[in-house]
Amino acid sequence: MKKKFYSEFYRFFLNLWPCIWSTGGRVTYISPDFTHLIVRLKLTWRTRNVVGTIFGGSMYASTDPFFMLMLMEILGKKYVVWDKGCTLRFKKPAKKPIYADFKITPEMLKEVTDKVATEGRTTFTWTIQYKDKEDVVYAEFDKVLYVATKEFYKEKLKLSDSAKA
Repeated sequence: MKKKFYSEFYRFFLNLWPCIWSTGGRVTYISPDFTHLIVRLKLTWRTRNVVGTIFGGSMYASTDPFFMLMLMEILGKKYVVWDKGCTLRFKKPAKKPIYADFKITPEMLKEVTDKVATEGRTTFTWTIQYKDKEDVVYAEFDKVLYVATKEFYKEKLKLSDSAKA
């Protein structure tokens, strides 16, 4: 029950956070274990572009931080998680509500943690799509993420700082 309350509390405050709220996207669901998150983006006066469809910038911005935030919650304070980049493919103009369904499976998580355990860090790409209720794809985003142990990352920063001196 405590986990469910925390995920609902987290969702509520995410939707108030200016960098999320201003995109027009709304987090409609976060699972208590943070392995599943859904974002809804509707066509409104704030998300409408000059040709009357959902602005591509709203599509991207409303998906931007979520894999990173989910991994930060799942992995905890012993890890560093960063977004490194994204490749976007706009498939079709959207005029109706669209949904991004973020899922982190046990297999995805094991692959990340196994690689970090052996190498100290890893960079990987996960894809997310914006779809409507009929599963029509409007946009795809290949999110590039970086995960490292805190120890590895601190050592990397020290080496970087000493090289600058």
